[in-house]
Amino acid sequence: MTSRRRFLTQSAAASTGVFYIAKTSWAQKSPGDTINMAVIGFGGRGSAHISGYKGLKNEGVKVAALCDVDSGVLGKHVQAFDKEGQKVLAYADMRRLFENKDIDAVSIATPNHWHSLASIWAMQAGKDVYVEKPVSHCVWEGRQMVNAARKYGRMVQTGTQARSSRKGIGAAVEWVRQGNLGKIQLARGLCYKRRNSIGKAEGEQKIPDTIEYDLWCGPGPKGALTRKRLHYDWHWTWAYGNGDLGNQGIHQMDIARWFLGEMELAPSVWSVGGRLGYEDDGETANTQVIYHGYEKAPLIFEVRGLPESKDGKDMDKYKGAGVGVIVECEGGTVVVSSYSSATAYDKAGKEVRKFEGSEDHFKNFINACRSRRVDDLHADILEGHLSSALCHTGNISHRLGQKESPEMILEQIKADGFAAETFERMREHLARNEVDVSKDKLTLGPVLRMNGATERFTDNDSANAMLKDRYREPYVVPEIS
Repeated sequence: MTSRRRFLTQSAAASTGVFYIAKTSWAQKSPGDTINMAVIGFGGRGSAHISGYKGLKNEGVKVAALCDVDSGVLGKHVQAFDKEGQKVLAYADMRRLFENKDIDAVSIATPNHWHSLASIWAMQAGKDVYVEKPVSHCVWEGRQMVNAARKYGRMVQTGTQARSSRKGIGAAVEWVRQGNLGKIQLARGLCYKRRNSIGKAEGEQKIPDTIEYDLWCGPGPKGALTRKRLHYDWHWTWAYGNGDLGNQGIHQMDIARWFLGEMELAPSVWSVGGRLGYEDDGETANTQVIYHGYEKAPLIFEVRGLPESKDGKDMDKYKGAGVGVIVECEGGTVVVSSYSSATAYDKAGKEVRKFEGSEDHFKNFINACRSRRVDDLHADILEGHLSSALCHTGNISHRLGQKESPEMILEQIKADGFAAETFERMREHLARNEVDVSKDKLTLGPVLRMNGATERFTDNDSANAMLKDRYREPYVVPEIS
């Protein structure tokens, strides 16, 4: 078995200051040469990255290096390559990986709080980047990623793979934009996905011996582990994750914005929701409605982590979708219930047209690495930043909110029929789960006004303070201009 010592020898502390390494040598290679990939973080989604690039072997792609702060996870994957007769370089510290000029591109599937810094460091080292969603942990650092991609001339693909459904969802987007169903009245994203309680830990938990905890925490706070499981359950803590809105929901948020064609953050946003149905160590909402007040048509997003009823196992559906997007138009509706297809219906509910088809999202990234054309990317970092930021601004409203009675909430939002109807359905859903919102009150966030050009809120210092994280030396996300 690959020893822990092997990983630790490659994770010595990096020097402080600006992290920049000369560009890799791939730019001097011919387009037919091998692209050497490195995958960073693969306790979960990253395993699919490894498989995806291995499947592109005949396209001139080689998985040449792996990086993970958990030596147990890292060793397992290194051994898998060994059994296949391929040697891969192994790193615990991504900074050591970035120093390797033979690595041409990196694929990042770390926890959310590492996405921006890892991507910018990689770009500064001359690497192209594929980064999982959400691309950022806060609004500010997402914009720095866009700036870095343009400054350093890097190809940066966001892991919103529905964007590679060009013959499916993309075709539906164009069909709607051509006016075939009239004007869009509402784009609605749905994340009805079961999320069980993560339990309550009794005091400080032991960090597994296989994990380099300082590296795991990185730009986030380094405090005691106070939840039962370090891996994955970070999604439900504000220090490292963004809730299901930024976990699963970012995919559907991105599709909804794709239909609307909006390329700035919404002029206004508010949230209502809470963590309901159980008490655990999670902090993020498991039930939430976010309202983005775009001028042409609003974007409403719904998160439900509880089942359709207290004793049920199934999840709710809305117009045929559970995790999906519903686009309401003057003359009908488009339902997107997968990553690769969409179906249009007329006002009577009769199917009008079906759109199907998708391409390999990893292959699209590789193709753009060869062409050096940003327009070839199906999910350029700018798209990823904007959709991720819509999740962040919704969560900011939630975190600044106060618990209110359902009557007060309805009074505040009743002027918008879409919002009021969505709230009433959420209230009924919670009642079926035996949650009485008159007692277990929901949190109503303030209406936050946004300047889309500056990506800052107007007249709300508390909200603006939450646009940027506080970073821990030496893991500081640099400002890129």
